Amino acid sequence: MKRTAAVVVLLVECFLLSIAGAAQTIQVDITPGHSTSRFVPNETLGAGIDRIPAEAIDKDLVQPNLGKALASGWQPVTYRQNTELAVEAWHWNPQGTWSDPSGRGYFTGSATPTEFIRYSYGYSLPRRGFTRNDGTDNAGFSRLTDGDLRSYWKSNPYLTQRFTGESDALHPQWVVVDLAQIQQVDSIRIAWAEPYATHYLAQYWTGDDPIRVPTRGVWQTFPHGAVTNGKGGSETVRLTASPTPVRFLRVLMTESSNTCGSHASSDPKSADPKSADPRNCVGYAITELYIGTTTADGEFHDILRHTPDQEQTTTYCSSVDPWHEPSDLGSTKQAQMGFDLFFTSGVTRGLPAMVPVALLYDTPDNAAAEIAYLKKRNYPISYVEMGEEPDGQFELPEDYGALYIQWATALHRIDPALKLGGPSFTGENKDIEVWPDANGKVSWLGRFIDYLKQHGRMDDLAFFSFEHYPYDPCRIPWGSLYDEPELVRHIMQVWREDGVPANVPMFITESNLSSAASETSLDLFAGLWLADYIGSFLNAGGNGVYFFHYLPLQMEHGCNDSPGTFGMFTVDAGYNIQQPLSQFFASQLINLEWVQPGAGEHRMFPAKSDIDDGAGHALVTAYALKRPDGQWSLMVVNRDQQNAHRVRISFLGHTDHDQTNGDQTAGEVTSFIGSVEISIFGAAQYQWRPAPTRFMAHAEHSAEPAVVANTKGMADPDGPIVHTKRTAGREASYDLPAASIVVIRGKIGGQ
Repeated sequence: MKRTAAVVVLLVECFLLSIAGAAQTIQVDITPGHSTSRFVPNETLGAGIDRIPAEAIDKDLVQPNLGKALASGWQPVTYRQNTELAVEAWHWNPQGTWSDPSGRGYFTGSATPTEFIRYSYGYSLPRRGFTRNDGTDNAGFSRLTDGDLRSYWKSNPYLTQRFTGESDALHPQWVVVDLAQIQQVDSIRIAWAEPYATHYLAQYWTGDDPIRVPTRGVWQTFPHGAVTNGKGGSETVRLTASPTPVRFLRVLMTESSNTCGSHASSDPKSADPKSADPRNCVGYAITELYIGTTTADGEFHDILRHTPDQEQTTTYCSSVDPWHEPSDLGSTKQAQMGFDLFFTSGVTRGLPAMVPVALLYDTPDNAAAEIAYLKKRNYPISYVEMGEEPDGQFELPEDYGALYIQWATALHRIDPALKLGGPSFTGENKDIEVWPDANGKVSWLGRFIDYLKQHGRMDDLAFFSFEHYPYDPCRIPWGSLYDEPELVRHIMQVWREDGVPANVPMFITESNLSSAASETSLDLFAGLWLADYIGSFLNAGGNGVYFFHYLPLQMEHGCNDSPGTFGMFTVDAGYNIQQPLSQFFASQLINLEWVQPGAGEHRMFPAKSDIDDGAGHALVTAYALKRPDGQWSLMVVNRDQQNAHRVRISFLGHTDHDQTNGDQTAGEVTSFIGSVEISIFGAAQYQWRPAPTRFMAHAEHSAEPAVVANTKGMADPDGPIVHTKRTAGREASYDLPAASIVVIRGKIGGQ
């Protein structure tokens, strides 16, 4: 039976505020020079929109779904670029031109507005060299071990001297083969396409995993692995006199033949270089790789598995040529939202939005056309993010830097005032490391910054962006909440130490608990984490943060067969919103209660509690703001799962003279006075109740999972946030319910 609102408020009032009894403390340092950051909510607190099902786009951008999403209070929007993760070329505008008159090649979207763009799609790249990477999951396959001599991998032409202006040796291209276990190897056979490598090294890795742990080992060239006069065709190299135990092999290519095969022409029967697109004639192309042993009779014995699916021997590559054709369009059930729909639906609130350009698998012409289109439509752009997660695509920093500079040049021809940035790192809690360069440097970001500096292009980095998914999927105990403030503070410090200048703002352009959804994202835990994370990021000097995902999504099959979603709501099969989740309520507390919505400047000040768990973990965190309306606002997170805590709140120091009516001196202690507004969300307002499940052995239908829910999970209770007002004073204490977020807002003594 539901309690009436009056009873709830009365109970909360009795629980929250008392004058008697000992209390633990929260101290706020309000000395003006100690302010930790300044921000404007409608520029700083935003949310992201990714590639989602087309059906979701149709439902989420109209009422009532859109209104409910906007009610969370998030302000600016970042448009996430997803096709790069899937190794696809992005047709941001379905209308455009192909580089080859036959209707294939390199696509450039039309910069001239004509038809309304509702959806846009990715085209799978047919010259792919990844079996899988950080974004493809188990979709697609590499052309290096697909068993098809008509297909081939080719490197990105924009990383060659023709486009970089630098020697190809400064941007070596590579392919890596994972044999899955240690194998005896003494030979490699490379079936080259054109162009082929005239200079290359065949190497093996001395450590465990060069892709996931690139600093624990070195690439060792085989005794006979240095080739300086490659002739192309099918080339077999005897690497050692006797078989060597290896698991990972690399072919490192440093000089190209720069030759054009029949594939380079619009006429498949012609090999005339004059008719060739020069992009097809630079870089490196391999039809198939074979690795194994050569016996005394001269016979080569291959140990790789060649098949056009995920069972093939796994390969990785340095880059991929963005050449493709219309038949490479994949499923249209999922789509990137069309820019016209994005900017006119109301989801951006009319605020300038951060938009991406594809970079890893695109051309500078297509990126420039995109920005020209948006300019002609007069859509407001705040920032342009350059590519998506190059570290997850195993792109080396110098290669990303070379592309970044080319794209920046093209974009600034359209609008010199554009604010460009990146690289939108995957969510990591430590520095991103790669194979050492000639100086032994392994920091990806440090080397990217060095590259920009060496080329005099640091001014093209107007912001630095990264993602934040701090927890490993399926490994999120309640105690993980204690880690968040330090995790985000630490990684921001790492980026600064890597060389991001102090005047370059830091944006987290995508964030949630983990890179994989699970039932944890539905629990109260997720809401508490969100409040702690946003407060910690801003307190550490962050400049912009985007929650992911803004629009409602259906449940995903997550960790340990549990359901999960990145959205703030549960929806039915038709994308009709069923219930708000804990992160929706936490979003409202952050955006509508803690901060003053709008364009006013807020200042953060240090705040800390003396409440810990006996092991050094802070059970209560606090984030203090001076709002433009003159109120002080504290967002307090009680991370103690079972215990309430009573606290006294003191403000220590002095405020600016123009913000006080008195002459407080440094060191003076004051408190909230007069009417104080309090908003509470915790275990009494929200509890996720998971669905009971049963196991099905050998399910008869492929679409039927092994673990089946008898009923759907649900939140009960499911909000709302409780609001109340009290009269405060110097001796007041405030009770923080177990597992709760409490926003306390009002004037302080001397105001």
